[in-house]
Amino acid sequence: QVQLVESGGGLVQAGGSLRLSCVASGRTFSSYNMAWFRQAPGKERAFVAAISWSGDYTYYAGSMKGRFTISRDNAKNTGYLQMNSLKPEDTAVYYCAASRILYGTSWYDYDMDYWGKGTLVTVSS
Repeated sequence: QVQLVESGGGLVQAGGSLRLSCVASGRTFSSYNMAWFRQAPGKERAFVAAISWSGDYTYYAGSMKGRFTISRDNAKNTGYLQMNSLKPEDTAVYYCAASRILYGTSWYDYDMDYWGKGTLVTVSS
């Protein structure tokens, strides 16, 4: 089992930045690939970004590329999502997920092995 706990969400103005954290406990975090998904009000959960277990490979949804950066620190059992130039449409609950399989460019929520409970990001206009 891997337990994931997100933090760092909050209220920010458009154009601002936030850094989300995902702390893992349980089985060795460094052996899992990590991803971020988000769910906006009234919408389905959608892929945001993913990073391989080693940190060597990163993947982004098209609309987030260039604004968001995913990273991890295996020594701290922590993953991060740096979000810059935030827009009101980025408002959502952001979830951290762990996967034993590296899915490359196609990440789906039903493929993830473990989930956090999410952290709310609200971007005001």
